[in-house]
Formats: sequence, C-alpha cells, structure tokens
Amino acid sequence: MKKHYLTPLFDPRSVAVIGASDRAGSVGAVVLANLLESGYSGKVHPVNLRHARVQGVAAFRHVRDIGSPVELALITTPSKTLPDVIDECGRAGIKAVVIMSCDFVGTDARTRKLLDRILVRARQYGIRLIGPTVFGMARGASKFAAANYLGKIKPGNMALVSQSSSVTSAILDWAESHDIGFSSVVSLGVAADVDVGETLDYLVADNKTKSILLYIEDVREARTLMSALRAAARSKPVLVLKVGRYDDEVKLGRTHSERLIGRDDVFDNALRRAGVLRVRSINQIFTAARVLTNNYRAKGRRLAILTNGIGAGLMAVDRARDLNVPLPKLSNDTVARLDAIIPGQTSRDNPVDIVGNAPASRFEAATNIVLDDPDVDGVLVIFTPQAGTDHMETARLLAALHKAHDKPILFAWIGGKKVEASRNLLAKAGCAYFHAPEQAIEVFYSLAAWQHNQQLLLQTPGPIGEWDAPDLDTARLIIDGVLASGRSVLDEIESKAILRAFNIPVTLTMRAASADEAVNAAMGMGLPVALKIDAEGVLHKTDVDGVALGLTSLVQVAAEANKMLARARDRLGDSLKGLTVQPMHGKKNARELMVGVAHDRAFGPVITFGAGGIAVEIFNDVAVALPPLNEYLAENLIRRTKVKKMLETFRNQPAADVDAIKAVLLRVSEMVCELPQIQHLDINPLVADEGGVIAVDARIIVAPVAPDARRYGHMAIHPYPSQLVQVAQLKNGMPVTIRPIRPEDAELIIAFVASLSEETRYNRYMSTLKSLPQIQLARFTQIDYAREMALVAAVESGGGEAIVAVARFVVNPDYDSCEFAIVIDDAWQGKGLGNRLMNALFDAAREMRLSVVEGEVLTSNKTMLSFMKSLGFAIKPHPDDDGLKWVVKPL
Repeated sequence: MKKHYLTPLFDPRSVAVIGASDRAGSVGAVVLANLLESGYSGKVHPVNLRHARVQGVAAFRHVRDIGSPVELALITTPSKTLPDVIDECGRAGIKAVVIMSCDFVGTDARTRKLLDRILVRARQYGIRLIGPTVFGMARGASKFAAANYLGKIKPGNMALVSQSSSVTSAILDWAESHDIGFSSVVSLGVAADVDVGETLDYLVADNKTKSILLYIEDVREARTLMSALRAAARSKPVLVLKVGRYDDEVKLGRTHSERLIGRDDVFDNALRRAGVLRVRSINQIFTAARVLTNNYRAKGRRLAILTNGIGAGLMAVDRARDLNVPLPKLSNDTVARLDAIIPGQTSRDNPVDIVGNAPASRFEAATNIVLDDPDVDGVLVIFTPQAGTDHMETARLLAALHKAHDKPILFAWIGGKKVEASRNLLAKAGCAYFHAPEQAIEVFYSLAAWQHNQQLLLQTPGPIGEWDAPDLDTARLIIDGVLASGRSVLDEIESKAILRAFNIPVTLTMRAASADEAVNAAMGMGLPVALKIDAEGVLHKTDVDGVALGLTSLVQVAAEANKMLARARDRLGDSLKGLTVQPMHGKKNARELMVGVAHDRAFGPVITFGAGGIAVEIFNDVAVALPPLNEYLAENLIRRTKVKKMLETFRNQPAADVDAIKAVLLRVSEMVCELPQIQHLDINPLVADEGGVIAVDARIIVAPVAPDARRYGHMAIHPYPSQLVQVAQLKNGMPVTIRPIRPEDAELIIAFVASLSEETRYNRYMSTLKSLPQIQLARFTQIDYAREMALVAAVESGGGEAIVAVARFVVNPDYDSCEFAIVIDDAWQGKGLGNRLMNALFDAAREMRLSVVEGEVLTSNKTMLSFMKSLGFAIKPHPDDDGLKWVVKPL
C-alpha cells in the first residue's frame, strides 16, 4: 500500500536541522537537543555554516553535503534566508520542511511578500511545508521531538493540533503537570501550506491516535476544514477549542438574518454538523478527551444522581438545571426496589439519597437498580467520605459495574487525601472521576452533546427533496434578469416569485403606481389590505414609514396611499416605483416567524430561523444551520429557538403546523443549494397557524457567480449527490440501481463483505478479513462527497435492498487525480456490472473536474488487470511494491 503523502513530515526516517546551534536557548539548539535526547531512531544531521560539530554531532555546511537521503528539513535560520534555504533543500531532493524561524512574525506586506516567495520556491520543487511556526511538532510513538519546547512531552493516545505556538506550549505545560501524554503535537502556525485539514487527514489514519484536540483561532478554508473534521469525527472523538467567540465589528448587514447571527453562531453549528465537540477551556478539553477516549458514550440526555450526601446531590441538581440536563422521575418499580435496600425516609426521587454511612454493597445495588430504569441514560454517583463508608471497596464494586454496563457511570469522589487511593483505583479501571459534582454534570452534558452531534454527522440530505420539484428555470431567469439590470436586490414581487418557484406559499401582491390603482387592487382582492412602499434599495419599509396595515375601507386605502406616496417622493426621489397591495393575514392564532439566509465569509450560506415581526432584532431569537437540511435537521433548527414554545398548544390556542414550517426550511435549503447567487434572504414575517404557513414579506439579495464555479462549491457541506442515481440494465436484463453510498448502508455493506469469496476479498482489501473493522466501516459508508465518491450497485432482495458491488475513489492532494477501487459480488461477476459501475464512477470523477483515475491492482489478479485494460487503463509497475501494478486512465 502507498504511504500517506505527508509521511515524510510526520514520520521521517532522516532529519536535517538547518541552523543547528550550540548557543543555549536558541531555536536551533533546543530543537537539536530535543531530537538527540528524545530517543528518535532516525538519522539526525545538524547543518551549520561555521562549525564542524554541533552538540557533539558531526555537522554539515549545506544539506547537499550530507551525502545520504534526507526526508525532512527543520529550518531554524532567520526568515530572510528562507527562500535560498528552501531552494537548497529542493535541489537536495528534500520534500518536507518545517519552518521554525523565530523572527517570522506579523502580517505586514513585507512578510506576506516573503511568504509568497517561499511558497513559490517550495511548489517549484514539490516541497510540502509546515509553518512558519516557532514551536514545531512532536510524535509520541516514534519519539520524534522536532519541537522548540523546554519541557517533556509524554507519549499518549491524544493528538494536539494547534494554530498557535504559545498556546501549544501552555497546553503541554498544563498536560505535563497532569500526567497527560500525546501521540502527536503539531503547531501549524501560519499554516502557509499544510493546514488543519490535511493534518487531521493524516491523524485519522494514525492508529496511535485515539482522540484529537484542536485549537483554532481562524478559519480560512471552511470546506477543507469541514471535510477533514467530518472524516476524523467518524472514527475518533474530536474536540475543538476556538477563541474569538465574540464579534468586534458593528453589524451593518442589509437583512435581519445578516445582522442577527454572529460568526461564532455559524462556527458552532458547523462543529455540530461535523460531529465534533466544542469545549471552552484547556481544563475541559482534557477532561472531555479522557472520558471519550475511555469509550464513555451517552445514548441520551437523561441523568440520574445517586449520593450518600444530599447536599452534594443538590449541588449537582443546580448545575444540571443550569445546563438543561434532564433529571427524569424514576419509575415506580425503581423506587420500590430502592425502598427495599435503603433504610429510613431519605429521598427516593432524583437525586437518590442512599444515607451517609452507606456500605459499598448499597452503593453497588442502588446504582444497578437506577441503571435498569428505562428512563435513565446515565448515572452520576457522588461519594462523600463519612463514618461507616469504605471508599476503596465502593470504588472497586462500582468500577466492575461500570465495566459490565453499557450506560455510563460518572463518579464524583468528593474529598482529599482520604479518597486519593480510591480515585486512583477508578482511574486505572478507566472510570471518569471528578473532584466536584458540578464537573461531572458538565462532562455528562458534553457526552450527550457529542452523541447528538454524531447523529447530525450522519445526516446526508440531498439538494432537492422528494416532494414537488422546484421550478429552477423560472427562478434562474428572474435572478439573471436582476443581475443583468445591474441590481443586486430583488423587489418584493420578484422575491416572492422565487419563493413560489420553490413551492413556498406567499401572499398575493400587486403593484400600484397611484392611489387609484391601489383602490382597484384592494377591490379585486378584498378587504382588509396592507399597503407597502415599492422602492429600489429600501430593505426595511418601516424605516421610511412605508407600511400601512389593516385598511378596512376603500376610503382608507385611497387616503393612506396618497399620504404614503407623498412622503416617499420627498424621501426617496427617483428610486420610488409606487406601492404594493396585499390582503391582510391577521389570523386569530397566527405566530409571526422569520426564515432567512445569511452569508458567512468562511462557511458560505447559512439558514436562519426564529421569531419574526418588526421587533425581530430586539428579541434576537434566532438559530442557524448550515445547508443542506433534511427533516431531522430542520426540526433540530426549530427546537433550538425560544419561539418553539409558541408553536405548541397553549390554553385555547391550537398548535401551529410545524410540518409546514419544516417544509419551508427544507425548500429554502433547496434554494441555497441550487441558486448559489443568493447571498441573503429574509422571509419576515412567515405567518404560521394550525392551517399552515404563508410568507407575507420577502426580500432576496443576489450576486454574480463565476461561470466556472463548481457545483455546490459555495457550500461548506456537500449535499448527497442525487444527480448520480441511475438504474442500469445488465446483460441478463436485470435492473440494478447505481447510487452514491449513504451512512445507513452500513448493515448492507457488512452483509456484502461477508458474502464475498476469500479470493475476492483478498483481491480487493489485500487481506483475508471476513468483516470490516468498525472504524473502516464508518470511513467506507460515511463519506464526504466533495472529495471522495463511493457508488453502490443495489438490487431488490427480500423486500429490501442488497448491495452487490461497490466502486469508489478518493481525490488525491493534487485535486486533479483520484485513486479508485472496485469489488463485485462473485455471483454478479461477468454480467456487465463492472463496466456500468466503472463508467458511472468516471462520470462522477468528471463532474468533480478530475482528469486522471489511478489505482493499485495485485499483480496476481489477471482478471482485474484484463478488465482495466478493456476500460482504457495503462498498466504500469508499482513504485513501491513488486506485488502490485499501478493502473492509470486519463478521463
């Protein structure tokens, strides 16, 4: 198998330290000392212009003098030397570089120009580089410490990826004092070349890394970051600490949606959709990582609290209510079983008080009983050292119970030296213990949030729903006309026409150039009516006294129209086009909502939902979601607002039609998927009652899109590529559905792999495995359609589906080629399926604008090699393995 393309950076066999030094405290001295003292088994070559030996090791004046291959160069010389040093590395055949020049700071024009020169030289030689960064990096398992750090980095199973050298050093110092180790530490610094996304990709494949901690200051390439986060989160817990949660700039957006959301709201939603957990402090990041790495999982949010000290239990209750962690009422059966083992009249509610002097056996029995309650998803056991208690035996029994049960048990072991030994016992057993009950509550909240985010990760909505298809041609025609006229803002009638094209109910709206025309329009549609100013560039009509509601007579309509037009002529001049007239929709049970689209500079289009009306920005009740949406995600968006309560039944008011609200959100999602020109959208108000919804007012802002823009390239999350679904007819007339894989195909893939013959399995996976490991199964079925594709061939079987073939490719780092693989069920070989599937895969690659498909085939697999030749592949020797052939096809 080919090595990962970043292996020379992260696991080099030989290293040159350019600028290696004996001068104490210098970067060159610290980095070389760490490499020599860490136990790194590779070759280390100091490079120094003046000295023949550095720190007792033979040194070279130039990398070209080394005389043996060097995989990685660590450059610690001043920044002004970097272009020439990169040039020298390139001529010496070095393909990986870490820039650690301590004077490379700032973002001024001179620094940017220097960085551009460095990148041009690096790309000229095919060099990949990390930095500029003052810290560098370290790898625990290989004892590779290429770090400008004076402390010790203990090996462990967590990886730390950071955008800040100073924060990296601070985290490592904190970790050292808490005996926490790392599989990798990578400080990317400026990240001029290798970025967070590529680093995460490498760590996903690293079997020494069980969880990933990420410190982020800024997001530049949102699509790349989201893609990498989602790929990593499918197989390992990923925790993110991001600074800059508050916006400094004043919001001057042109729409409510634009002004209401902050950049951190969008980032927060992006993390949820990526299946990762956000933490707020260094302490939290390690606590959560330790718990997740120990395979703690919460299948729900409902927590039961059990304690031998009711005061400590109430402290936990307060924190749970702060975080909205549900504390369920225990069932009658649970209470009856607790009554049988707990003396006295202490609380059998939640929290459960098992009495101060509770023996270890009562802790164990009560915990077991509460775990059995079907309304409980996890248990917090709070131990306080009191007379009659046995902390060691209690810890031993509960640790065994934790190991045997699939519901999580968290332990708040309150006290100091008296309970230190039992805390150590819990730690060795892989149990999550805490010094205070509030900490345990916070971690359970995080567990439940992470589990929920993992469900969000599995959602793969398509760009278009299964209901009535939108009229895309009409919508595009309207937008093209607006842009051709030099405008960016659609008026109300144009905006509503777009909504109507996407099957969103809108109010009838008619134009009126005069008071007489307004009266005629009102007569035609019936009273009462609303009048609004129709003027170019006016986004909020109330700001110019341009709205009159509830006009119940034609006399009122005429009078109000004349007054409104007179005011508007004075204020708006030539931009005034007239008025619009529409019927009033003031229903008895109406709720005013807002649905919108804003444009985030990193993550692209964002859908907003919340309370509507003229006071929308005062109430500031809004939630955001990255498109595309499906019903589950739309419901989740609604649930995260305060207005959700208003949609429910209240006294004599019936519940609003939430399904109709969700339908609007889904259609807005379709809109932003298929119309990349849309930058901003406000539907405000969207009036909802028990009978449905209707858009009363709408405004859309558009911008031109580059003619060569990639389909869905404007979105942070690629929709399910439903355009690739097709039904193929095989040689025997059998219909087969060829479609992109989905996360819910996991069980079908398990059955498919089990059905393959040993030879077919070996030819595809180059091993005789009978089933896919869980991590590999997740990686195969939960894919990012922006950078990989997996097409399955599915047939009807027993009232459901069976997968009989899979073809896939992964886009290479050059974004011009991809590496493919294909496997077909033995019983379906020779029927023309392979040909149909590969041609469908070629079409998918062309849609991504790839120009080359390549792959590995076992030299012994003559049938596959013959098939490749028939498809137009060239058969070449493999660069790394004589047992393989490299097959290449230009598209």
